[in-house]
Amino acid sequence: MSLVLAFLIACSTGPTAPVAPAPAPAATAAPAEAIHADAGVKPGSHEDWCAEHAVPESQCTQCNTSLTAAFKATDDWCDEHGLPESHCKKCNPELKIERPAKIQ
Repeated sequence: MSLVLAFLIACSTGPTAPVAPAPAPAATAAPAEAIHADAGVKPGSHEDWCAEHAVPESQCTQCNTSLTAAFKATDDWCDEHGLPESHCKKCNPELKIERPAKIQ
């Protein structure tokens, strides 16, 4: 009985303050840009972009590991960092991979 009483006393914190509801998202907020390209986009286009890894989606070995073999076959692979040498900013700090401009 004393164990139950001790538990109840320990768990009882007295009256609690009401919790305010979370604010509703702003109606004017701009939609977030997609992190990954949709299937079927033209490789090399503005839409062919993996925002998560900042490389073309059609070349992103981190999202699509089946692409790894092609990079290794052309000696474009960094074993140390596990991605194409042509994408490895740790080995090539001056490397700039830029997203193509959006055609309007």
